[in-house]
Amino acid sequence: MSQRKEARPRMILRRRTKHDLPEEIVLEILARLPVKSLLRFRCVCKTWYSYITNPNFISAHLLCYNNHDPGYVIHMPRTTVHMAHIHRPHSQICTLALDRTFETISEFRIPFTFQSGFPDLVGSCNGILCITDFVRSKSNDVYLWNPSIRKFKRLPNTCLTRLSYNVVLGFGYDSLNNDYKVVRLSWTCTKWVPPPEVEVYSLSSDSWKRVELGISWRPNVMHYGFDGILAFPFVSGHLHWMIGMIKGGGQERRYTSMILSFDVNSEKFKELPLPDDEESGILPKCITSFKGKLALIKFEHAFSELCSIWVMREYGVLDSWNKLCVLPIENPTAFIGFTKYGLLLVRNRSHLVSTNSELERKDKSVLIDPEALHEEEISNQIDYLLDVATYMENLALLDGENVVSY
Repeated sequence: MSQRKEARPRMILRRRTKHDLPEEIVLEILARLPVKSLLRFRCVCKTWYSYITNPNFISAHLLCYNNHDPGYVIHMPRTTVHMAHIHRPHSQICTLALDRTFETISEFRIPFTFQSGFPDLVGSCNGILCITDFVRSKSNDVYLWNPSIRKFKRLPNTCLTRLSYNVVLGFGYDSLNNDYKVVRLSWTCTKWVPPPEVEVYSLSSDSWKRVELGISWRPNVMHYGFDGILAFPFVSGHLHWMIGMIKGGGQERRYTSMILSFDVNSEKFKELPLPDDEESGILPKCITSFKGKLALIKFEHAFSELCSIWVMREYGVLDSWNKLCVLPIENPTAFIGFTKYGLLLVRNRSHLVSTNSELERKDKSVLIDPEALHEEEISNQIDYLLDVATYMENLALLDGENVVSY
């Protein structure tokens, strides 16, 4: 009898050390930890490994940890048509910076190579980067890359067989199906310009499929192009492209613009209205995102150095377009992009400085608060165009087919 009484506390003690916290509490704690810690904790036991690699946990971690994200941006040199014969090793580097100061935190070398040697950042969504080299190469390779877990995936070839020299991409997150999608629009320049053909890649199925444009294309379009000054924004569950068009010919020739919107969940297109019945398609303009809202940047008049920033306060509603501010910007290529907290990064704004009792003109890069109209010079000198996107840590791509670790 005495032996049973002595043995019983030891059994209870062992049970408590093994199950000291309920499973739901353990998951709540893990969901609030940084990615680097979770990668190490996969080795604690088989149970924790199954927790951390479960798709439902990865989604829960995305929601929980995002609330504690201090704000990061990631950037890389932008490919332009003038870089075809220039070797620039920096083009293979992505730089992580703080959102509010643009101060460099770390750098990531791109772990895969392109035929052209000049990768382009399509976009960043929940910490996954979509990168391609379609600007300089006919191969049109597309990669999804998660630097925080050191994994990437090359997308399969597209399903379209028609050769196209004009391609734009968009990258977004399907929140209804917990899926990541890449949208590819391609078109050819012929005497009669047809609407673009559309393909959608789904990470969950690891395949492309054709999608119909599904909206009426404007008549008498002789030429059109996608304005890619900034990355095509993913806002309110939709991808967006600014399209400039030339309609008619001769004296009836007219410039116009449209915003093409794609619902990543339903995979349906629609046209969004421009502010002020905007029809001055010849003036430079681009779309971007401002604090989670769709934004439009356009120059006020021809040869003007003033640009206006418009924000769509209620998605899809014409009357909700609001002119946020007017800023003196030297040219459209000066725009780098908005950070998560709404700061506009602008490069190469000339100013006069005193050097050895002489005035000398130099360039600087600044962060502008468009609401307070306050600007602050950043310490990092930007001497080339950048592709910039918001960034956060995420476990996506942790497991799956054809995912490569490095």
